Amino acid sequence: MKDIKITKEIIEQHGLSEDEYKRIVEILGREPNITELGIYSVMWSEHCSYKSSKIYLKKLPTEGKQVIQGPGENAGVVDIGFNKAVVFKIESHNHPSFIEPYQGAATGVGGIVRDIFTMGARPIALMNSLRFGLLSDKDNVRIMEGVVSGIAGYGNCLGIPDVGGEVFFDSSYSKNPLVNAFCLGIADKENIFYGKASGVGNPIIYVGSKTGKDGIHGATMASSEFDEKSEEKRPNVQVGDPFMEKLLLEACLEAFKTGYIIGIQDMGAAGLTCSSCEMGSRGNTGVMIDLDKVPLREEGMTPYEIMLSESQERMLLTVLKGKEKEIIDIFKKWDLEACVIGEVTDDGNLTVMMGSDLVAKIPNKSLTDDCPIYERPLKKPENIEKLSDFNQDELPIPGDLNVVFFDMITSPLHASRRWVYEQYDHMVRTNTVVLPGSDAAVLRVKELPILLSMSLDGNGKYCYFNPKVGGKIAVAESCRNIVCSGGKPIAATNCLNFGSPENPDVMWYFSEVIDGIKEGCEMFGTPITGGNVSFYNETMGKGILPTPVIGMVGVIKDIAFVTTSGFKDFGDMIVLLGKNKGHIGASDYLELVFGIKKGPVPEIDLKEEFNLQGGLYEMITEGLIKSAHDISEGGLAVALAESCFTSFFEDMGVYIELPDDLREDFTLFGEDQSRVIISIDKDDFEKVKHIAEKWNIPQMSLGFTAKGKFEVKVGNHLFLYNDPRFLRNIWESALSEYFK
Repeated sequence: MKDIKITKEIIEQHGLSEDEYKRIVEILGREPNITELGIYSVMWSEHCSYKSSKIYLKKLPTEGKQVIQGPGENAGVVDIGFNKAVVFKIESHNHPSFIEPYQGAATGVGGIVRDIFTMGARPIALMNSLRFGLLSDKDNVRIMEGVVSGIAGYGNCLGIPDVGGEVFFDSSYSKNPLVNAFCLGIADKENIFYGKASGVGNPIIYVGSKTGKDGIHGATMASSEFDEKSEEKRPNVQVGDPFMEKLLLEACLEAFKTGYIIGIQDMGAAGLTCSSCEMGSRGNTGVMIDLDKVPLREEGMTPYEIMLSESQERMLLTVLKGKEKEIIDIFKKWDLEACVIGEVTDDGNLTVMMGSDLVAKIPNKSLTDDCPIYERPLKKPENIEKLSDFNQDELPIPGDLNVVFFDMITSPLHASRRWVYEQYDHMVRTNTVVLPGSDAAVLRVKELPILLSMSLDGNGKYCYFNPKVGGKIAVAESCRNIVCSGGKPIAATNCLNFGSPENPDVMWYFSEVIDGIKEGCEMFGTPITGGNVSFYNETMGKGILPTPVIGMVGVIKDIAFVTTSGFKDFGDMIVLLGKNKGHIGASDYLELVFGIKKGPVPEIDLKEEFNLQGGLYEMITEGLIKSAHDISEGGLAVALAESCFTSFFEDMGVYIELPDDLREDFTLFGEDQSRVIISIDKDDFEKVKHIAEKWNIPQMSLGFTAKGKFEVKVGNHLFLYNDPRFLRNIWESALSEYFK
């Protein structure tokens, strides 16, 4: 392949612009060969270089007193005390999951898990944020079924619990599924490992699976939109082996204990190319590798194929010279490939040999730090005001709100996710304290007195109508869910899913979302420690809703503070914290019942939200709260139902009396922000009221939990009524009906 002539067509096939190619020639002082062109194409792809997003990501707060490692490494690291650190990150695997749902989702799990144990941490939990097109389309059903199976198939084999997440549906995600995988691990604070190559002469060791032809140009594929030829890209999807990953995980954790590993990097996007040049760049060194020494699955692989392969379950290590055998012996013991393929050099270059032949020689920094950075044009969409040109008071009141309520709780938007999470092993390793289905997952760390809480949140519809407010709400809700579980939010990771950055409208949305996330993180003191940007989520020219997803981590100081969303006892008082304002714009009620998809989005006052969370946390730590559940999509009626359905009692219901100061449907289904429903012992109401007043939180008694009845009155009129066991059954079975 070294004799292949670089033509304009070949440059375009590699996703490089004419100007980018000229820049490569200037850097090298000559024309690149085909392998060098391939290396630049993957490292300068949007997926690897963040060339369209870097200038905006710099706005985000990334530092804090607990932050040990922020963006720029394989994962973020935060100090949780007791000489321990939590290591976590979220990544997307959207494009591969459209082309090959099972393997795309499975390898997404594998990749994020490697990011965590590469840092020296043992992964202890997985979560995922999933978005699909409407399930009335059988193709979307097929994609969702494959994605969920892939997540389960990989995570279950690894023995890492999948403890929750979120699932959304919208027509914009049809053939544009979003699969965002979130992983969290625990490490000794003093034993964090980084992806760098240092110490001239130190050996570079390849470990893990052999290299094959799967995944070639996967990073480039993830940096382009899909069209009618997307099926041809199927070979770009990697094939995962979770059993191999389990061996690799345990071998790496054992090797770390030797003290001989200087740096380690996962071979993820762009494979051997990315891992080698990034290690050299971070270490301010050069890296020389000999492709003749790379273990291969297939004979006759070219340098181009070896360097760009994204075969899974592979790592690159920098090891102390003279200690190669000890490290290799550990990996051999675990039945893994392990061999020296190169060494650290002092010239700052990525030097690729094949025996005595020089295949490529490229300055490392040109592939990482000095890649093109674009300040792409921004344009506020002309129709943005029209999207929120809606007067909710002109809506007719549906004839039977009880029927509307049935439709809401059985729609895919609000039906139980049991069909999804039952496929995941969420109890393996016995650390899971709160099972999937509550506001946030809760995990114990066996050797520590504290617990950890995890949540994932984002609403693409809100961001479509008002991206800045949508960004704020994503952060606020993710924090709110941590507090509802009894925790204090400490740090976040984000996955930013958007359409083509070459579209000025998309970049305006992106910029506004970043501004919203920034404001939210600053208010709640939750720095962004890393994450992922996924652009080009478009098929046949149709893009997804702007969809930021916030992964939040919190600390729960005592197991006594752990709180869940399900009502606990019959006769408990149900209290609303926050205020019903009856906002219907951008709501699920508006879309499901009236077929109207319009804003404006509900307002959020971050100071009010801060007070709500502070007061709620004080109530929980004072032992006053039996259950807490945030009110989000679907409004108050759906939140009440969910707190009944997640109770241990199958016949748990409510008797609620609401004021008639708002229209009844707006009261029941409005999506006003900064609201939580709690259940308490009625004797504790005055104490709760006192704390609410101290924090300036509106509060109101709604009624009581009840045995065997679900009744909600607005004014003197009964609008919602039924047997809670019947409601629970239809809620739990609704989603699974699509997969029979």
